[in-house]
Amino acid sequence: MELAFEKLNGLGNDFIFIDGTERDIVLSAEQVSWLCDRHFGIGADGVIVVRPAEDADGYMHYINSDGTLAQMCGNGVRCFAKYLVDHGMVDASGGSLVAGTLAGPRPIAFELNADGKLAEATVEMGRPVTDPAEVPCLLPATAMCQGAPAAVKVPIESPWGTFRFTAVSMGNPHAVCFVDHWQELPDSLFSDPSDKRLQTLRIDDIGAWFESNPAFPEKTNVEFASVVEGGIEMRVFERGCGETLACGTGACATAVAGCLTGRTDRASKVMLLGGDLFIDWGADGVVRMTGPAAFAYAGTVTL
Repeated sequence: MELAFEKLNGLGNDFIFIDGTERDIVLSAEQVSWLCDRHFGIGADGVIVVRPAEDADGYMHYINSDGTLAQMCGNGVRCFAKYLVDHGMVDASGGSLVAGTLAGPRPIAFELNADGKLAEATVEMGRPVTDPAEVPCLLPATAMCQGAPAAVKVPIESPWGTFRFTAVSMGNPHAVCFVDHWQELPDSLFSDPSDKRLQTLRIDDIGAWFESNPAFPEKTNVEFASVVEGGIEMRVFERGCGETLACGTGACATAVAGCLTGRTDRASKVMLLGGDLFIDWGADGVVRMTGPAAFAYAGTVTL
């Protein structure tokens, strides 16, 4: 079949969008993997099929690049809002819409550029889930968060030593590790052992190991982070995808973990490889994420 598609990205976290509002689009895992292949297909971190929704302005059917379904994607949902606004699928004059996701509805406020296209969006990402049974993870609870148990700074042994993770779900599971002393980690974890820091961390190796660790029965997204002047630096190994330039739910989970570990306040700038996201864990318990969304190009592809 021939499909029309568009490429959009949030801070370099890129997605193939397919309009499924007029016909039922069902893609196999093999088709998704081919579409996302950067050598043989179009290339992307995931595929988003836009579908109608009864309780929202549209439903975001998000599929990871390996063909598995994902409950939520923070950068993807901002791009989803842009797709709806730029295609006139919602009334943009109100400056807000509701996106349907597997993790539930997500209210979004947005700003338009001079051409009337969506430039930036603030997404209500919901309240973080910290109860280990609900994240889910098999780590013990070591603290309380908003009346619920939380696995905070729990040690996990690895071939490279012990790492302490805080588990947070933002509609999908995250394991966040803050590193304070990079020099103490083994040389084998860095592309340049003479320059040990987040930017030289071999995240494809260590991220893949923790993603599939038995402590995470549904696997997990893995974040490594450091608090620096001006905010939090973060890299992410996404479940079912690998390292991406940005991860919206990961930025939210990292900001929450920073607060739970006493490293940051409830509002943080999270600095990712693709750019910055602004995360505010409000007094009402809701996490709000603000960042851009951009159109790249459109085309057709035959499957």
